[in-house]
Formats: sequence, structure tokens, C-alpha cells
Amino acid sequence: MPFENVNVVYRKYDGSLHWHHSALLLGEDEHGVWTGCVAGTLGRKGSEPPVAWHQAFVILFPRDAWWTALFNAEPNRTEIYCDITTVPEWRDGEVTMVDLDLDVIRKRDGRIYLDDEDEFAEHQVRYAYPPDVIASARASADHLLKAVTAYSAPFSAPPRWLDHVV
Repeated sequence: MPFENVNVVYRKYDGSLHWHHSALLLGEDEHGVWTGCVAGTLGRKGSEPPVAWHQAFVILFPRDAWWTALFNAEPNRTEIYCDITTVPEWRDGEVTMVDLDLDVIRKRDGRIYLDDEDEFAEHQVRYAYPPDVIASARASADHLLKAVTAYSAPFSAPPRWLDHVV
């Protein structure tokens, strides 16, 4: 079954381009909208040269939450990588959100941690994050740490959507 292509665009708070790539629009469920990338998909960070990702992955874009979640196929050592972001917005074949630096990560060996707190603190000053953005980012990070640690859905098992891209 052929899937529609969409552009995934993460930006920084000043509007500058961050990670961006094409993905397959796989479908929706109670958790949100799912996209996927096969092994070898190319992505770019800003205007840097493209990089090829070695394993397939899917990304969950919740409808009304301040985060996105990437689920990697094995043997990637990172099982789940959640970006704290503004609420994803869909328009004309593109999903866009602002990356707010904080990341919740679960490794395959079971380690779970919050990453890039230093970058979050630095960017609060550099980009003048408003207090409501800081509070929403912190609340999302706290929520995700609990959910990922507890293996709550959708973080309980590899998502069925991964089968479409591996």
C-alpha cells in the first residue's frame, strides 16, 4: 500500500530551521498521527549536509501535546527519543513544530533520562522563551519521564506502525 509523503520540519524558537526530512504518512490512532522513515532516509539539520539514518523509525505527533516521540527499529541503541516541542501543526503536507531543547530518552538497555537541560537553560535566555513556554516544556518533560519510565501507552511496546517501514 503506497503512503503519502509529508515534510517533517523542526524549527528553533527564532524560526530557524532545525531537523527536517521527508517521511511517509502512515496513519492515526488514539495517540496521534504517525509518520515513518525507512532505513537510509536522508535528513538535514538546518543547512548542514544531509545524513542517512541507518535504521527505520516512526514518529508520533500527538494532536494537542508539547512533544513528539521517535521510536527506532532495532538494532539502534536508542529505543525512544522524545523531543519537547510546541504542539505540532499540520498544513499543506507538512508538520511543523518548535524544538524546545529538552529530550526524554529511553535506551534499549533500560536507561531513561532527561537530556539537554543545559541547552534549555541557555536558550531560555538566547531566544527569550516566555514563562508559559518554559512551564509547558517543563510539564511535558515531567509527564514524559513518568510515562516512558512506567512503560505507559504508547511507550509500552514497539508501535505497530514500525512494521510499515522495517
